[in-house]
Amino acid sequence: MGETVKIAISPAVQLGGSLFSSNQLVEIGKVVEANTKIELTPFKQLYAEVPASRRDAIKDQLERQGLEINPAGFVTKSLIACNFCKGAEIAGLEVANRLNRAISGIATPTPLKIGFAGCALGTSEPLIKDIGIVKMRDKFDIYVGGEPKGLKPSFAKLLSSGVTEIQLIPAVMAIIEFYKGHAKGKEKFSKFLDRITLERVKDLLRARGDVNV
Repeated sequence: MGETVKIAISPAVQLGGSLFSSNQLVEIGKVVEANTKIELTPFKQLYAEVPASRRDAIKDQLERQGLEINPAGFVTKSLIACNFCKGAEIAGLEVANRLNRAISGIATPTPLKIGFAGCALGTSEPLIKDIGIVKMRDKFDIYVGGEPKGLKPSFAKLLSSGVTEIQLIPAVMAIIEFYKGHAKGKEKFSKFLDRITLERVKDLLRARGDVNV
Protein backbone atom coordinates (compact mmCIF):
# COMPACT_ATOMS: atom_id res chain seq x y z
CA MET A 1 0.00 0.00 0.00
CA GLY A 2 2.97 2.32 0.50
CA GLU A 3 2.91 5.51 2.53
CA THR A 4 -0.50 6.35 3.97
CA VAL A 5 -2.14 9.39 5.52
CA LYS A 6 -5.15 9.55 7.81
CA ILE A 7 -8.05 11.73 6.72
CA ALA A 8 -11.12 12.89 8.65
CA ILE A 9 -14.43 12.50 6.82
CA SER A 10 -17.48 14.48 7.94
CA PRO A 11 -21.04 14.91 6.68
CA ALA A 12 -22.24 18.41 5.92
CA VAL A 13 -23.73 20.54 8.69
CA GLN A 14 -27.40 20.16 7.81
CA LEU A 15 -30.98 19.84 8.96
CA GLY A 16 -31.33 16.55 10.79
CA GLY A 17 -27.82 16.61 12.26
CA SER A 18 -24.65 14.73 11.31
CA LEU A 19 -26.04 12.37 8.69
CA PHE A 20 -24.19 10.24 6.14
CA SER A 21 -26.30 9.06 3.22
CA SER A 22 -26.07 5.44 2.09
CA ASN A 23 -24.52 6.62 -1.19
CA GLN A 24 -21.83 8.51 0.72
CA LEU A 25 -20.98 5.45 2.80
CA VAL A 26 -20.76 3.33 -0.36
CA GLU A 27 -18.43 5.91 -1.91
CA ILE A 28 -16.18 5.91 1.16
CA GLY A 29 -15.98 2.13 0.89
CA LYS A 30 -14.95 2.43 -2.75
CA VAL A 31 -12.06 4.84 -2.27
CA VAL A 32 -10.27 3.15 0.65
CA GLU A 33 -8.13 0.05 0.25
CA ALA A 34 -9.71 -3.36 0.89
CA ASN A 35 -9.81 -4.34 4.57
CA THR A 36 -8.95 -0.78 5.67
CA LYS A 37 -10.34 -0.11 9.14
CA ILE A 38 -12.48 3.01 9.40
CA GLU A 39 -12.62 4.59 12.85
CA LEU A 40 -15.80 6.21 14.19
CA THR A 41 -14.71 9.12 16.39
CA PRO A 42 -16.61 10.73 19.30
CA PHE A 43 -16.66 14.02 17.38
CA LYS A 44 -18.81 12.67 14.51
CA GLN A 45 -16.00 12.16 12.01
CA LEU A 46 -14.77 9.00 10.32
CA TYR A 47 -11.01 8.43 10.21
CA ALA A 48 -9.62 6.43 7.30
CA GLU A 49 -6.09 5.59 6.15
CA VAL A 50 -5.61 6.31 2.45
CA PRO A 51 -2.55 6.17 0.17
CA ALA A 52 -0.66 9.45 0.44
CA SER A 53 -0.23 9.54 -3.34
CA ARG A 54 -4.04 9.46 -3.81
CA ARG A 55 -5.02 11.74 -0.96
CA ASP A 56 -5.96 14.74 -3.12
CA ALA A 57 -7.85 12.64 -5.67
CA ILE A 58 -9.78 10.88 -2.90
CA LYS A 59 -10.55 14.23 -1.27
CA ASP A 60 -11.97 15.56 -4.54
CA GLN A 61 -14.00 12.39 -5.11
CA LEU A 62 -15.57 12.45 -1.65
CA GLU A 63 -16.22 16.19 -1.70
CA ARG A 64 -18.22 15.69 -4.90
CA GLN A 65 -20.48 13.47 -2.77
CA GLY A 66 -21.11 16.35 -0.35
CA LEU A 67 -18.62 15.17 2.28
CA GLU A 68 -16.03 17.29 4.08
CA ILE A 69 -12.41 16.12 4.21
CA ASN A 70 -9.96 17.50 6.77
CA PRO A 71 -6.70 16.45 8.39
CA ALA A 72 -6.96 14.03 11.30
CA GLY A 73 -5.14 14.42 14.60
CA PHE A 74 -4.19 17.66 16.34
CA VAL A 75 -6.53 20.04 14.55
CA THR A 76 -9.81 21.83 15.12
CA LYS A 77 -12.52 19.27 14.38
CA SER A 78 -15.49 19.90 12.12
CA LEU A 79 -18.27 21.73 13.91
CA ILE A 80 -20.35 19.44 16.14
CA ALA A 81 -23.83 20.79 15.55
CA CYS A 82 -27.37 20.03 16.70
CA ASN A 83 -30.07 18.69 14.39
CA PHE A 84 -31.65 22.13 13.91
CA CYS A 85 -35.04 20.91 15.07
CA LYS A 86 -36.45 24.45 15.03
CA GLY A 87 -35.62 24.88 11.34
CA ALA A 88 -32.69 26.19 9.34
CA GLU A 89 -33.28 29.91 9.69
CA ILE A 90 -34.46 29.97 13.32
CA ALA A 91 -31.65 27.68 14.53
CA GLY A 92 -28.90 29.39 12.54
CA LEU A 93 -27.91 26.69 10.02
CA GLU A 94 -26.23 29.16 7.66
CA VAL A 95 -24.22 30.69 10.51
CA ALA A 96 -23.17 27.19 11.62
CA ASN A 97 -22.02 26.36 8.09
CA ARG A 98 -19.95 29.53 7.85
CA LEU A 99 -18.41 28.83 11.24
CA ASN A 100 -17.64 25.25 10.22
CA ARG A 101 -15.86 26.40 7.05
CA ALA A 102 -13.81 28.87 9.09
CA ILE A 103 -12.64 26.54 11.86
CA SER A 104 -12.31 23.03 10.39
CA GLY A 105 -8.82 21.59 10.12
CA ILE A 106 -6.78 24.32 11.84
CA ALA A 107 -3.61 22.87 13.39
CA THR A 108 -3.82 23.13 17.20
CA PRO A 109 -1.70 21.91 20.16
CA THR A 110 -4.31 19.20 20.88
CA PRO A 111 -7.55 18.27 19.09
CA LEU A 112 -10.08 21.06 19.56
CA LYS A 113 -13.83 20.38 19.61
CA ILE A 114 -16.33 23.15 18.92
CA GLY A 115 -20.06 22.66 19.43
CA PHE A 116 -23.00 24.64 18.09
CA ALA A 117 -26.57 24.53 19.40
CA GLY A 118 -29.43 26.33 17.67
CA CYS A 119 -31.29 26.93 20.94
CA ALA A 120 -31.00 26.57 24.71
CA LEU A 121 -31.94 22.86 24.55
CA GLY A 122 -28.28 22.30 23.63
CA THR A 123 -28.74 18.89 22.00
CA SER A 124 -25.21 19.03 20.56
CA GLU A 125 -23.93 19.26 24.17
CA PRO A 126 -21.99 22.52 23.66
CA LEU A 127 -21.14 22.84 27.35
CA ILE A 128 -18.85 19.81 27.27
CA LYS A 129 -16.91 21.06 24.25
CA ASP A 130 -13.71 23.11 24.26
CA ILE A 131 -15.69 25.96 22.73
CA GLY A 132 -19.49 25.95 22.73
CA ILE A 133 -21.84 28.30 20.90
CA VAL A 134 -25.52 28.53 21.81
CA LYS A 135 -27.94 30.58 19.70
CA MET A 136 -30.25 32.64 21.88
CA ARG A 137 -32.93 34.24 19.68
CA ASP A 138 -30.97 36.39 17.20
CA LYS A 139 -27.66 36.40 19.13
CA PHE A 140 -25.16 33.89 20.51
CA ASP A 141 -23.52 32.91 23.79
CA ILE A 142 -19.93 31.60 23.75
CA TYR A 143 -18.74 29.09 26.36
CA VAL A 144 -15.20 27.79 26.81
CA GLY A 145 -13.37 25.01 28.63
CA GLY A 146 -15.77 22.08 28.74
CA GLU A 147 -14.16 18.74 29.64
CA PRO A 148 -16.16 15.50 29.23
CA LYS A 149 -13.39 13.03 30.03
CA GLY A 150 -12.08 11.66 33.31
CA LEU A 151 -13.69 11.11 36.69
CA LYS A 152 -14.29 14.83 37.17
CA PRO A 153 -15.87 16.17 33.98
CA SER A 154 -16.66 19.89 33.95
CA PHE A 155 -18.97 22.23 32.10
CA ALA A 156 -17.71 25.08 29.96
CA LYS A 157 -17.86 28.57 31.43
CA LEU A 158 -19.71 31.48 29.87
CA LEU A 159 -17.23 33.74 28.09
CA SER A 160 -19.57 36.16 26.36
CA SER A 161 -23.29 36.58 25.78
CA GLY A 162 -25.24 38.64 23.26
CA VAL A 163 -22.68 38.06 20.49
CA THR A 164 -23.97 39.13 17.07
CA GLU A 165 -23.76 37.04 13.92
CA ILE A 166 -21.07 39.35 12.52
CA GLN A 167 -19.00 39.12 15.71
CA LEU A 168 -19.22 35.35 16.19
CA ILE A 169 -16.65 33.93 13.77
CA PRO A 170 -13.94 36.58 14.47
CA ALA A 171 -14.36 35.95 18.21
CA VAL A 172 -14.06 32.16 17.88
CA MET A 173 -11.05 32.49 15.57
CA ALA A 174 -9.38 34.84 18.08
CA ILE A 175 -9.83 32.26 20.85
CA ILE A 176 -8.30 29.52 18.67
CA GLU A 177 -5.33 31.69 17.70
CA PHE A 178 -4.77 32.71 21.32
CA TYR A 179 -4.70 29.05 22.33
CA LYS A 180 -2.28 28.21 19.52
CA GLY A 181 0.03 31.06 20.48
CA HIS A 182 0.08 30.53 24.27
CA ALA A 183 -0.40 26.81 24.97
CA LYS A 184 2.52 24.95 26.53
CA GLY A 185 3.37 22.02 24.30
CA LYS A 186 0.42 19.63 23.95
CA GLU A 187 -1.61 21.37 26.64
CA LYS A 188 -5.32 20.53 26.51
CA PHE A 189 -7.60 23.49 26.03
CA SER A 190 -9.33 23.06 29.41
CA LYS A 191 -5.95 22.94 31.19
CA PHE A 192 -4.79 25.93 29.17
CA LEU A 193 -7.86 27.88 30.24
CA ASP A 194 -7.31 26.97 33.90
CA ARG A 195 -3.75 28.28 33.67
CA ILE A 196 -4.44 31.38 31.58
CA THR A 197 -7.76 32.13 33.36
CA LEU A 198 -11.09 33.03 31.82
CA GLU A 199 -10.53 36.70 32.61
CA ARG A 200 -7.46 36.84 30.39
CA VAL A 201 -9.42 35.46 27.45
CA LYS A 202 -12.07 38.08 28.15
CA ASP A 203 -9.33 40.72 28.12
CA LEU A 204 -8.26 39.44 24.68
CA LEU A 205 -11.74 39.93 23.27
CA ARG A 206 -12.11 43.31 24.98
CA ALA A 207 -8.86 44.49 23.42
CA ARG A 208 -9.94 43.33 20.00
CA GLY A 209 -13.37 44.88 20.41
CA ASP A 210 -14.95 41.72 18.94
CA VAL A 211 -17.62 41.26 21.59
CA ASN A 212 -18.84 42.63 24.89
CA VAL A 213 -17.56 40.59 27.84
